[in-house]
Amino acid sequence: MQRLHRRLYLAIVATLLVFLAFVAILLHGTSLVMFRHGSVISSVHVLLLLLIVAALLAFLTYPMTRGITARLARLEQSVRRFGGGDLTARVAVEGHDEVAALATSFNESATRVQQLVHANRQLLANCSHELRTPLARMQLAIERRGADVAAADAELRRDITELDALIAELLLSSRLDAARTLPRVEPVELLALAAEEAAYFDLEASGDAITVRGDPLLLRRLCRNLLENARLHAGGATAISVHGDGNIARVLVEDAGPGIAYPDRERIFEPFYRPDAVSGSGTGLGLSIVRQIARLHGGDVLHEPRAGGGSRFVATLRSRPA
Repeated sequence: MQRLHRRLYLAIVATLLVFLAFVAILLHGTSLVMFRHGSVISSVHVLLLLLIVAALLAFLTYPMTRGITARLARLEQSVRRFGGGDLTARVAVEGHDEVAALATSFNESATRVQQLVHANRQLLANCSHELRTPLARMQLAIERRGADVAAADAELRRDITELDALIAELLLSSRLDAARTLPRVEPVELLALAAEEAAYFDLEASGDAITVRGDPLLLRRLCRNLLENARLHAGGATAISVHGDGNIARVLVEDAGPGIAYPDRERIFEPFYRPDAVSGSGTGLGLSIVRQIARLHGGDVLHEPRAGGGSRFVATLRSRPA
C-alpha cells in the first residue's frame, strides 16, 4: 500500500501546510488589528476560522477519497457478479496505485477460474462420451447373451475392464488436478524405476543413474503411461532413457510410429484428445496424466519428432537431487 499511503500522506501534509499558511496570515492580520484598536479575537472569529478550515479540508480531500471509494465500489460490483456465476465479470484497471493492482489481481484470478471451470466442464462432457461407449457395448452384449453365452461373457469382461481402467484414470486425473504438492516425497532411483517399467514392454532402459526426490508411484505411472502410449499408438517404444543435468532430470521415450502432426503436438496432452491420424484404443487420459505428474515435479512434458520418423516424448523433472 505504499503508493496509496504516499498519496494520502502528501494530501494531508499539503492540507496542513495550507491550513498553517492560512492561520499565519489570519493571525498576522489579527495582530495588526489588535495592535491598532486594542481589541481581542472574539469567539465568532474562532468559529469562523474553524468553519473555513473544515470547508478547506473537505474540499481538498473529497475528490481523492471519492475516486478511491468509487473504484472500490466498481471492484465490489464485479466481485459480486463473479460470485453470482458471471465468470466473464471483469473490472477496469484505473491508475497505477494499489487499487489498480487489486483490480489486476482480480482480473487475473477470474481468468484462471474461468479457464479451470471451462476445462472441468469439457472434461465432464468428454467423460460422458467416453463412458457411453463401453456401457452401450455391455448392454448389447447382455441382449445377445442368450445366443452365445461364452462370447457375450468375454465381451462383457473386456468392457468392464475398460470401464474400470477409465474410471481409475479419471480418479487419478482429478486427484492430480486438485493436488498442490506431491502426496509424498522420497529419494527415487529414476533409471532403476524406468528399467523396471521397461521390462514389462521387453525394453532396456539406458542413460544416467540419477536419484531424485519425488513420488515413486507417480514417477512410475509417468514412465508406464509413456510406454503404454507408444504401444497403443506407435507399435511400441523403441527406446527409453534417463538423463540428468544439475537439478534437471529427463525421461525420454522414443517410437518409430507415424509421428504427430505439428498442430497436434500440444493438444495430445489434453484429456481425451486423439488426433485423426493416431490409431489404437486407450482411455484418452494417459498423456494428460503424464503432464500433470511432470508439472507436480516442477517440470513438463513435450513431444518432438524423432530423427528417421516417429516420436520422442521428453518428460522434464525439476526435482532437486537427493
